Amino acid sequence: MITLLSCGYNYVHPTGIRIVRPNGSGDYAFVLFRSRAEIVVHDVPMTVDKNTYILFRPDTDHLYRDVELPFINDWFHCKRDELEPFLASLDFPLDTPVKAADPLLISKTIMELQSISRQTGPFRDAILDADLRSLLMKLCLWHTHDQALPEKTGRYYRQLTDLRNELYSSPGNRHRVESLAASVNLSKSYFQHLYKELFGVSVMTDIINGRVDYAGYLLNHTELSVTAIASMCGYDNDTHFMRQFKKVTGRTPSQFRGGPAPM
Repeated sequence: MITLLSCGYNYVHPTGIRIVRPNGSGDYAFVLFRSRAEIVVHDVPMTVDKNTYILFRPDTDHLYRDVELPFINDWFHCKRDELEPFLASLDFPLDTPVKAADPLLISKTIMELQSISRQTGPFRDAILDADLRSLLMKLCLWHTHDQALPEKTGRYYRQLTDLRNELYSSPGNRHRVESLAASVNLSKSYFQHLYKELFGVSVMTDIINGRVDYAGYLLNHTELSVTAIASMCGYDNDTHFMRQFKKVTGRTPSQFRGGPAPM
């Protein structure tokens, strides 16, 4: 089990701060810089932008300090023995600054770690272990994905991922490709090209799949009419809905509601 030693969320230092560890911290130290900072690792200085994180090895000599005021960061420390093999299995980047794909998720997770660590109960340590593993796996996943993408494409990854999640969470909205492109400040054609390159499907395919997924849920778990479901899933008429639903699932809405798919 990974043991959390300490953590801090939204630490604000109005006059700045200078952390110096010539022999390392003795444990794994994670820092999310929420303001510009200078990091020195093995006597090599680096200036990093806000929303950059780094995970220091226990024995790595390092320091970090403010470049702008106020200095703001989130951080946590974990025991080395339990964490070391897990990081090795992930091939997690250590002692290396990484631009955070989703800094809000990191901050939210550290806030939750801080809250849970102050509580007592039989599940506290298991929750902390699960949250830490989940965060580190997500960071590794995003880092690997970002490295595999061309820089010009990769810089839109987080924006388009958030937009894609929004499409699936709001299937009843009448999404227009032009409006979606404008929301991320891209032309319609370039937006469609990037979306397909990043996710392997067109934006219209995702819009349709999101609607059909939601329609399937409503058919299985409510007594709503097909007409009502069609409207809730963003369709202006039943015929269009039923035709598209059958094209995706192989069954009409009535057949889908009637039972499992044939083998």
